[in-house]
Amino acid sequence: MARISRVLEDETLRLMSLPNVVGVGRGYKATAGVRTSAECIVVLVKQKVPGRVLEAQDMVPAEVRGIPTDVVEVGEIRFLGARVGAADHGEENVSSTVGTPTSGSCARRLERMRPARPGVRIGHYQTTAGTFGAVVWDNKTGEPFILSCNHVLANATSGRDGRARAGDPIVQPGAADGGTVERDRIAVLERFVPIHMSGRVPACMASRAAEKAMNNWLRATGTSARVEIVIRQFPFAANTVDAALARPLRPDSIEPSILDLGELRGVTEPELGMAVRKSGRTTGVTTGEITSVDTTVRVVYSGNVTAIFRDQIVTSPMADGGDSGSVLVDAEVRAVGLLFAGSDRSTIYNRMTSVLDALGVTT
Repeated sequence: MARISRVLEDETLRLMSLPNVVGVGRGYKATAGVRTSAECIVVLVKQKVPGRVLEAQDMVPAEVRGIPTDVVEVGEIRFLGARVGAADHGEENVSSTVGTPTSGSCARRLERMRPARPGVRIGHYQTTAGTFGAVVWDNKTGEPFILSCNHVLANATSGRDGRARAGDPIVQPGAADGGTVERDRIAVLERFVPIHMSGRVPACMASRAAEKAMNNWLRATGTSARVEIVIRQFPFAANTVDAALARPLRPDSIEPSILDLGELRGVTEPELGMAVRKSGRTTGVTTGEITSVDTTVRVVYSGNVTAIFRDQIVTSPMADGGDSGSVLVDAEVRAVGLLFAGSDRSTIYNRMTSVLDALGVTT
């Protein structure tokens, strides 16, 4: 394991630069469709392409520094928040392969709930809806907070783009589910970990002002060319978590027991092959297993806007759009990860210990 980790540190950047590759991590080698107990470098690709149509330098090598590779087709990995007006912004949700709630406790996830429990829908007042993941407590003050993703509670902000700020209203149900500030405000945004993206993303005011000034000058000189600021993110400066906290307006407006799973019983690290569950807004309780760890992934936000995340957990498909923010748990209901992205073939989670450390909270 230690050797694979060292090789991943050295080779991930190169492997991520290959065409069609969307992730690189550590997993078990599969032979003829059967998983073995041998660890390998797992290379996640959007689509498997026959070797005969690729140039030699574009092919995933059969091994890297003596460690075998396994190429796994996962499709396009996207953030899994449900977005208001998604079609207008080029944003989509992943097609579900795990079903949608139709009755029983699943239907309760689509309602206004007081006190609200983890597993129900929630979101920033402007554009998002996702899942209330857990109740966590501040390391310094002991105050209870709502845990979910940045792109659920903080509108996928980088902290400099004006998309969200501390004190913004949080509604339950989320705005994408019809929640309004006047009727459904349950909390305010407390703090978040910024998300750094690549592509045509909202930049700081200074960048946009400079772009406007240059284009005005070009227009005045009769030049048809235009300037467009595009941000590029480098894998070695990747994100590690997509996480945020909300402060409830009243402590008794939330309770810690996760819908259909119960209260968290601590935190644990992910392990390959670990059986896991989650309780989410869209697909309710689903089960799966961890297929890759120590994984770097490229996640699509919208259009050509992407974000790179390192040290992630990959499972079999367990989620759909709107399940972002769900907490991944093991058989003992210990928190393992925080769901934020996926495809119809895989689901991606932040490591829970990284989330808690970044936000200064505990379960």
